[in-house]
Amino acid sequence: MGKILIRGARVLGGEPQDVLIDGGTIAAVGAGLSAEGAEVVEAEGKVLLPGLVDLHTHLREPGREDSETVLTGTRAAASGGFTAVFAMANTFPVADTAGVVEQVYRLGQEHGYCDVQPIGAVTVGLEGKKLAELGAMHESAAGVTVFSDDGKCVDDAVIMRRALEYVKAFGGVVAQHAQEPRLTEGAQMNEGVVSAELGLGGWPAVAEESVIARDVLLAEHVGSRVHICHLSTAGSVEIIRWAKSRGIDVTAEVTPHHLLLTDELVRTYNPVYKVNPPLRTERDVLALREALADGTIDIVATDHAPHPHEDKDCEWAAAAMGMVGLETALSVVQETMVDTGLLDWATVADRMSFAPARIGRATGHGRPVSAGEPANLTLVDTAYRGSVDPAGFASRSRNTPYEGRELPGRVTHTWLRGKATLVDGKLA
Repeated sequence: MGKILIRGARVLGGEPQDVLIDGGTIAAVGAGLSAEGAEVVEAEGKVLLPGLVDLHTHLREPGREDSETVLTGTRAAASGGFTAVFAMANTFPVADTAGVVEQVYRLGQEHGYCDVQPIGAVTVGLEGKKLAELGAMHESAAGVTVFSDDGKCVDDAVIMRRALEYVKAFGGVVAQHAQEPRLTEGAQMNEGVVSAELGLGGWPAVAEESVIARDVLLAEHVGSRVHICHLSTAGSVEIIRWAKSRGIDVTAEVTPHHLLLTDELVRTYNPVYKVNPPLRTERDVLALREALADGTIDIVATDHAPHPHEDKDCEWAAAAMGMVGLETALSVVQETMVDTGLLDWATVADRMSFAPARIGRATGHGRPVSAGEPANLTLVDTAYRGSVDPAGFASRSRNTPYEGRELPGRVTHTWLRGKATLVDGKLA
């Protein structure tokens, strides 16, 4: 890798500066840097951010390579400006042993489009009955620090308490999929006016909120860290806000789609809008935006959930839950948070890079754009506005809720330790 000069970029949305990359490191940041011996990237008007970090990605490999692979998923990540992703454990076989997490970790190293940090399962087979090999996964080459049964809730309070106690010993965190299973049996969408009118099984907000309330109290009792996945209701926001006011060590995430879309879209019966947790009401969306802005919600995480065509192109009741999100995440955040004046780009960098890297202990990521730091960077053309065309996605799957929708912003370049993975919007 030679030298690269990024000329005239607005670092974190600030005044234009030049950024010189030499090898895998940022060599200098300032005005009028020499371009001698360097490849020049003209970045006037564009925003330069630290490489994005996604704490919640489904890469599907091993076992569901028809949906996604580590290769295609990391290519999608690079296209969206991400330099590190955390891969969820609901693979086949489940990532509940040191052997499986090491396999995922090594696949990430081989493909090189972004760093892949596996998330280990909390319980064996995601069955919620017996703790998985948490210590062995942490001590493996993958160095797992985040554990989750995402896709399923750790609904047994005793198992959840034991998991929190176990990970406390090495500074790990349990990421909970908050869904009380008995309250969501047969649920198809958010419980409310729309579900009643459509005659679809309702998914009540309390099914999420009751689990969060229990788990923040367990975390307080144990003195451990808990992270709440994909917050979706106004009530959940209030519980997290209360817990933080008590000093409980809780963090929370929101997905881009829960910042933009509402349950009114389910009236189309288009299964692309079927997701877990479900799309909620406009009131919930506004509460989530406010909470992300004020820091009650710590991060944006994509919950990138790829599915093959046949699993989504069917009747609503039979369709799989989930949406792809890596390649549109930053655009949706710009639409909902930046262009509305709720966040500036420096705070976007916190919510999508600094904070998720800190929560997941992603070494070398979420670092300042300054001399001596790893050159994990993302360049964004914030003035761009265009229609989403999933045919151009790098992901193997196309189940996006934004097809044909106009969104702002486009990632033009991504660098992983100084190596370009995306150049002028095309994968390197």
